[in-house]
Amino acid sequence: MKSLLLNTSDIWGGAARAAYRIHNALRYIGVDSKMCVNHMTAGDWTVEGPQSKLAKLAVRIRPQVGSLLTKTLKTDNSIIHSPSVIPSNWSKYLNTSDADVVHLHWVNREMLSIADIGRIHKPVVWTLHDMWVFCGAEHYTEDFRWRDGYTRDNRPSYESGFDLNRWTWKRKRKHWKYPMHIVTPSRWLADCVRESALMGDWPVQVVHNAIDTDTWQPVDKGLARQILHFPPDVPLLLFGAIGGTCDPRKGFDLLRNALQHLDGQLPGLELVILGQLAPRQSENLGFPVHYTGYMHDDVSLRLLYSAVDALVIPSRQENLPNAGVEALSCGTPVVAFDTCGLPDIVKHKQTGYLAKAFDIIDLAIGIRWVLQAQVENEEPGKLTWLGKNSRHDAVTRFSNSVVAEQYLQVYRMAGRAFKG
Repeated sequence: MKSLLLNTSDIWGGAARAAYRIHNALRYIGVDSKMCVNHMTAGDWTVEGPQSKLAKLAVRIRPQVGSLLTKTLKTDNSIIHSPSVIPSNWSKYLNTSDADVVHLHWVNREMLSIADIGRIHKPVVWTLHDMWVFCGAEHYTEDFRWRDGYTRDNRPSYESGFDLNRWTWKRKRKHWKYPMHIVTPSRWLADCVRESALMGDWPVQVVHNAIDTDTWQPVDKGLARQILHFPPDVPLLLFGAIGGTCDPRKGFDLLRNALQHLDGQLPGLELVILGQLAPRQSENLGFPVHYTGYMHDDVSLRLLYSAVDALVIPSRQENLPNAGVEALSCGTPVVAFDTCGLPDIVKHKQTGYLAKAFDIIDLAIGIRWVLQAQVENEEPGKLTWLGKNSRHDAVTRFSNSVVAEQYLQVYRMAGRAFKG
């Protein structure tokens, strides 16, 4: 079996890291997997990208040209919008390759146009990392046009100007004539696909994101804290997001409010924020805060997850965040809201706590419940029962061999269904 994975980048961004891990998981079980990207960072010989100066220049220019279209749309939805309109040679390359299956991931920033995707004449498996594939140009939305179809009559009041989302959705419906095999890392996103006007009758399977659990193992907490210069004997709560506290979808404002309810209830509690450097003027959250900035390499992240007592994911919308999988693999429980793909990460009161969606009181209760279970551990440096459950769950559900075998089954189904 030969697979060819496409993603805009190899390891930059959550979708890229997930795609790259799936690629390595497939190779782990013997699949002849190759990955093609526009932006190479990892230096992996199994990943190919643009080689010539002209090709590298085109990769830089194409997103800028495509972004000109997004300026015609006025919207309160601040999430990235992708028209995916500029033609490329990818479909020709894919059709003449020896790949048995083409495995698409996050192919935006004008890597492939919508029409390019429709020209692929091989079995296609598409792993979704957000909502874009069945929406218009938006990658996440709380609006439900994707359920009903993008018509002139159901445009939301917060949009004006050119209806870029309707135009993009109509091009998808025009060019994607034959169903592709959709994979989603979470049950929530699979349900969205089934409810969508564009893909409601397409085949869809849930396959979680992979992680190398042999590499992502717990590190002694005391050692991890010593290396990262964290205090040794206080409860540490981790929040992480690209841009830190700035993305409203990540829900830091909800966490801030929850922390106010914890004042005086967790002596010594300190917060760690991943993805942001310390601002010039730090706001008073009622607890000491450590800003780690960006951590890109697996070694640093593994130390970070091992050093803290819990990861909190207070997001309003999430698919299957890598941070949750990484934390569990390092034996660190997760606190999150019971919404979207987060129940696919957390088993309530077994590997963390699922708070009622957007209920800041229940989020505070969950944080207190998990941290008290962690800090009352009688064996310093050893995993608590929550940590052991978290680690076992990661190995059972997210390890390379488990996820890769599930993808191999999907590849075979897509091959059998392909009509040429």
